[in-house]
Amino acid sequence: MQSKKIIIFILTSFVAGTLLLVYIHYNSTKNINKLIQGNESLMNEVLVDSKLNELEKTISKIESKVNGAMIFKDPASIVGIDNEILEIKTLLKQLQQLSDDDSSQLYINRLDTLIQRELLFHQEVLDNLYENRLGEAAQLFSRSGGKNLTDSILLTIQAIDDTRSKHLVNAINSIDKSGKKAQQFSFILIIIVLVYGAALFWYIINTIRRQISLILQLNISEKKVVESAKIKEVFMTNMSHEIRTPMNAILGFTGLLKHKKLDKESLEYVRTIEQSGENLLIIINDILDLSKLGAGMLKIDKRPFNIRDLLNSVKGIFSNKLEEKNILFTTVVESSVPNVLLGDATRLTQILVNLVGNALKFTNKGSISVGIYNKGISGDSINIGLMVADTGIGIKKEMQEQIFERFQQAEDSIIRNYGGSGLGLSIVKDLVKLQNGTIEVNSVPGKGTAFHLLIPFGIVTGEKIETVRVNENESDFELSHPTGRILVVEDNIINQSLISHLFKNWKLKFDLANNGKEALAKLQTHKYSLILMDIQMPVMDGYTATQKIRQTFKLSTHIIAMTAHALTAEKDKCFEFGMNDYISKPIRENNLRQIINQYGSQSYKSSSEPPSGMNHYAFINLQYMQEISSGNKEYEKLVTEQFLEAIPEDLTGLENAWKDRDIPKMRHIAHNMKTTVSVMGLNDSLKIYLETLEGETIGETEFQKNFYEIKSICSGAMREAQHFYSTF
Repeated sequence: MQSKKIIIFILTSFVAGTLLLVYIHYNSTKNINKLIQGNESLMNEVLVDSKLNELEKTISKIESKVNGAMIFKDPASIVGIDNEILEIKTLLKQLQQLSDDDSSQLYINRLDTLIQRELLFHQEVLDNLYENRLGEAAQLFSRSGGKNLTDSILLTIQAIDDTRSKHLVNAINSIDKSGKKAQQFSFILIIIVLVYGAALFWYIINTIRRQISLILQLNISEKKVVESAKIKEVFMTNMSHEIRTPMNAILGFTGLLKHKKLDKESLEYVRTIEQSGENLLIIINDILDLSKLGAGMLKIDKRPFNIRDLLNSVKGIFSNKLEEKNILFTTVVESSVPNVLLGDATRLTQILVNLVGNALKFTNKGSISVGIYNKGISGDSINIGLMVADTGIGIKKEMQEQIFERFQQAEDSIIRNYGGSGLGLSIVKDLVKLQNGTIEVNSVPGKGTAFHLLIPFGIVTGEKIETVRVNENESDFELSHPTGRILVVEDNIINQSLISHLFKNWKLKFDLANNGKEALAKLQTHKYSLILMDIQMPVMDGYTATQKIRQTFKLSTHIIAMTAHALTAEKDKCFEFGMNDYISKPIRENNLRQIINQYGSQSYKSSSEPPSGMNHYAFINLQYMQEISSGNKEYEKLVTEQFLEAIPEDLTGLENAWKDRDIPKMRHIAHNMKTTVSVMGLNDSLKIYLETLEGETIGETEFQKNFYEIKSICSGAMREAQHFYSTF
């Protein structure tokens, strides 16, 4: 709209300016023409005046010659008078041509008559002289008629001169007036050009100023959007855990109740709770996924996966429900489809689960089929066609586009009869679009529905292909490790103990460094096949150490970042500084094993099996510790003892650092505590408070509030940890 206004303003100004210039040019030309005409009139009057003077002189000359001839009685003295007479006739003719006024013309005609009479009179006198009739000539000359003619001629010449003088004055006035008008229009033109230029300059400057203001506002808005996105990402992470955890507990204990001896009525109640819980969990997952999609937080992770294993895992998810409803489930994978594809197995699973779950919900009898087809290979890319078809209730043609909209279903009655939020297909469409794919639906009411998808995937080639494993026992995961040593750069003593315990179980050689400076010193004397690098450390942080390894030491050793920050921006920052991969804290055994396997070269079968166990405490959660220890009680006792020693020191350190206004020290302690408390499973309880102290600018009230929560949770956790320690 603003651009349209600017264009209209410029066009209007251009047209108005052009018309104004045309008008001014017209008037200037008109006055210049008048000025030229006035000059011509002035020149004409000058010529008339000159001719009158010549005429008067010539007449006087003839009069003098005739008088001389009469006085000296000598006709010879009038020699050449014919030339003067011819000159007089020529001057009269020129005067008649120059005259452009009726009154002047009248006087000139009269002058012509008088001069003719004067010439005849002189001629008669001269004729008498030539014939020696001197008496008659004297008598004729002495008469007053000749003098009267001369006087009349002079008076007529004077009258003509007076008349032309008026014309001369008018011509001068016209020239003066036209000149002034031309000067005025020139002045007006200059003023208009200056005003228009100033107005245009002001408009351009004002437009630029507004544009700069809008850009500044846009930058501020963009910063707010980025900040909001970060807050939303943290919120979504916390909400995902906080909501799913109790729902999983509800469904888990409901599953246990189903295996108890219950009467028919109680069993029906349990099944109702289970079904409602599952529906609620689906809705919660849809809403969380929708929020992530809207915030741009969902990213496509391209890794190798087995398409046939993935399809079998989807079938396994719905096996019980398919059996309950007696629905036939068939799958077809075209033989030309490669076993291993490069893409996001998680998102593809989510798409298929949504579509199959949707088909199962609206199909009461008949069958559901899933097909995977090769729709064309181009280089190292393949277009995979997917079809999910059912024999359910179908969708009316006019409603088939609407079902992909958020919170929309084909009919209102479907919500009443089948439930659902109307988000599943919207999420599927967004996930397909996120992978540069397309989705279409074909349906006949009462006969069924078929969804057709086309998604491009990469083709994986090579002798050894490591794929994403779906629903397999991770304890059988093969660990590949380097032939050399691994350098672990970590300042937290509990995290050092955890990694040391794991690496000893896996029979890996390793060295520990407490900070980046120590790591650089070790790299000068030892060669390492892999470096695990913490980010926030005293003396020298992980980013600085990585930069020196890459730029100063010129080493290409794989560096894996280890940090308690789980945001995407932190991961991107690690890559920018030259790290090869990223693992978030608290470190899980399987995740660490997978990282080492990815960057290792030899196979090793892990003999450790993560034990199962129940947690009976309100604050601490021993599952993580028991998973890492693999049943090693000495290790569990050691890390519990370290936890009991470290927490009081950390709490005192936080409080003293705040009192001393040593903010960097307070933030370092808060960051370090995230690793310390992870061994007791306290991350979910303390994460929000520790991250506030670590990363935000806070005042006295905010510090006391967060510190109180940290201290309260840690106090309860220490009591329970002390009890757990006493069991050894």
